[in-house]
Amino acid sequence: MDRLRTDKVAMVSAAVVLFFVLVAIFAPLITTAWGVELRGGDPVTDTDQFGFPLIGPPYHGFIWSHPLGLEPLNGNDLFAEWVYGARTSLEVATLTTALATILGVVIGLIAGFSRGAGDKLISFMIDVFLSFPFLLGALAMAPIILNRYGANSGDLQRASFWALVGILTFFGWMGLARLIRGEVFSLREREFIQAARVIGVPTRQILFKELLPNLVAPIVVSISLGLPAFVTAEAGFAFLGIGLTGQPSWGQTINRAQGYFQSDPFYLWAPVVGIMILVLALNLLGDAVRDAFDPKTRR
Repeated sequence: MDRLRTDKVAMVSAAVVLFFVLVAIFAPLITTAWGVELRGGDPVTDTDQFGFPLIGPPYHGFIWSHPLGLEPLNGNDLFAEWVYGARTSLEVATLTTALATILGVVIGLIAGFSRGAGDKLISFMIDVFLSFPFLLGALAMAPIILNRYGANSGDLQRASFWALVGILTFFGWMGLARLIRGEVFSLREREFIQAARVIGVPTRQILFKELLPNLVAPIVVSISLGLPAFVTAEAGFAFLGIGLTGQPSWGQTINRAQGYFQSDPFYLWAPVVGIMILVLALNLLGDAVRDAFDPKTRR
């Protein structure tokens, strides 16, 4: 932690990530204090006859009450869309990272400590999941969910959220599991593990009380590098139209804005810049955490 605190890039990145986290947590308070609503646009009074907003770009100046302007066609406030989009992206990324980490750690511990057929079976399962393209699974899952809940169902929003988290978790635990398995290979023959087995310590206690504390460093590094990957994945799925439904998302904003790139480029750039800054900060912070926790690294 001392090495991490002395890293200026890490501290700046942590401050940027903290800013986005606070925006996500206090999104309702921020929009209420600013006096904007997520779905408060009126196409009649907020847009012209061609569907372009009467406030903000591309044909009008910015004003304090709508700092990012209004969305074409429906007149929704883009600042509210941006704030709630950050909340959605971080919710999906955090939940997915937590679930994938738990699944990967448990399976990796079991695979690394097992011998013979158990290890071969789990390793084969990991290889199978790694060979399956998760984008194909997402493409197949989207129409199933839509047909199950209906396009206008109130449950569709909740179902699409948990389905996206489930898909990303289902295909996101294998890398950490292989990493933990390799680390356990080198630890299971150490003296303290052999001594615990000789005196009859239960296997579950050996796994989670003896081995797991020695795996904190790779787990922390995996979490720090997994968060930006899942933020990008959520935005990419929403952009392709197979992600979240009925709730704001940076990817959905990009999907709607691509048709206005030439006439209203700021409509597209607001969520793109948000994703770029958040992912860059998370990646730089992840690299700093990896260097700080690696005893072989010296700066």
